[in-house]
Amino acid sequence: MKVVCGVKVGNMKDSDEAKRGRVGVVDFPVRELGPEEVKIKVAYCSICGSDPHIVGGAFGLEPPFGLGHEMSGIIVKMGEKAGDTGLKVGDRVSGNFLRYCGSCYYCTTGLQEYCTNAGNEPCMAEYVVWHKSQVMKLPDNCSLLNGCLLEPLSIGTRIMDRSRIKVGDRVLVSGGGPIGLITCQLFKKYGATSLTLSEPNEERCKIAKEIGVDYTINPMTEDLFKKGMEITNGLGYDVIVEVSGIPSAAEAVLLLAAKGSMVLYEAMFPNEYKLPLNLYEYIYSREITITGTYCSHYNFQRSVQMLPEMDFSAFLGEGQIFDIDDCEAAFAAHLSGKYPKIIIRCNQLDEE
Repeated sequence: MKVVCGVKVGNMKDSDEAKRGRVGVVDFPVRELGPEEVKIKVAYCSICGSDPHIVGGAFGLEPPFGLGHEMSGIIVKMGEKAGDTGLKVGDRVSGNFLRYCGSCYYCTTGLQEYCTNAGNEPCMAEYVVWHKSQVMKLPDNCSLLNGCLLEPLSIGTRIMDRSRIKVGDRVLVSGGGPIGLITCQLFKKYGATSLTLSEPNEERCKIAKEIGVDYTINPMTEDLFKKGMEITNGLGYDVIVEVSGIPSAAEAVLLLAAKGSMVLYEAMFPNEYKLPLNLYEYIYSREITITGTYCSHYNFQRSVQMLPEMDFSAFLGEGQIFDIDDCEAAFAAHLSGKYPKIIIRCNQLDEE
């Protein structure tokens, strides 16, 4: 089967950096089906902001290595013990790309995202084999195209859980990528006020306004602190989520944190970056909670129920869907920043 992979560039005499940074289609065999597993014919897999980092060597993987974890598809085969959850051949599905063991220390203490035996398979492929526990059936009124965005939506759900938002809280989201825009939609549904997006891209700011954001600030041309304080009448924001992954933004948003606020760092920052932090100012005198998120935990069942409620139209427009053989062009389009989301069509299925 075809799998989109990070592949080597040049020969073995090149530097490690030169051997990475490209994607290509590699042929791999489909893994044999276990008794509690299902084989899924993948319809779509969207490109995550982390995928180019992985291709560039961020996780130190040796190429070729498979990519992708935001998928949807149709079950085409099942193990003999895979049907007890109600799944069946022909079901349209998405789910959690991580398989948790269920028995390690972290799995048994409610921290499954840190499972020491977790495994995953690349989903930017024609087929994937998943354990039944990973698979979520899509609602009847949710297309396969929308369904591939379940995993990004689950990140937004995790952010909602961690933010502890209350109705009426003033909220700032820093970064208007897919997670930022999804998070803005969810915050609006949760009753956020003075909902503000900090984002330099005018098109993404326009999208944000269409999905309910009250204010947008261009941090490149406007004074983020001054504007934010004007919007919040000098109080700052009760909830701040930083999803741009830009170190300067990580520092700038802290200045806008209200007393007793929650600041969440969700993005993947450079591994060596250290956030300057005055403990007296932020932790002692203002009692700000600073935390983050890592994976989605077990919220996929709740997130799949939200799929039909979300507006993903900005992610699914013309020029944003590429066939699997055009993966290099797809990643180039993603890196251009022109589109908020790029999706790879792994198989042409009847529904679409």
